Amino acid sequence: MLQYSCEEAAALLQKNLENAKASLEVLVADLQFLRDQVTITQVTIARVYNWDVHQRRLRQATAAKES
Repeated sequence: MLQYSCEEAAALLQKNLENAKASLEVLVADLQFLRDQVTITQVTIARVYNWDVHQRRLRQATAAKES
């Protein structure tokens, strides 16, 4: 078991608190980046789906004209 003086313990706890706050800032920034990426991915999926719907309608219209 380790024993610290009151000043050493306070300094260690303060250092741990500063490290935890720095880690929190990095994690919050990473989370925001991931949220942005999820939004971009959802928009991209919607655009590809809409493009596919448009292409299917064009093929159906072409097939109907040929018939």
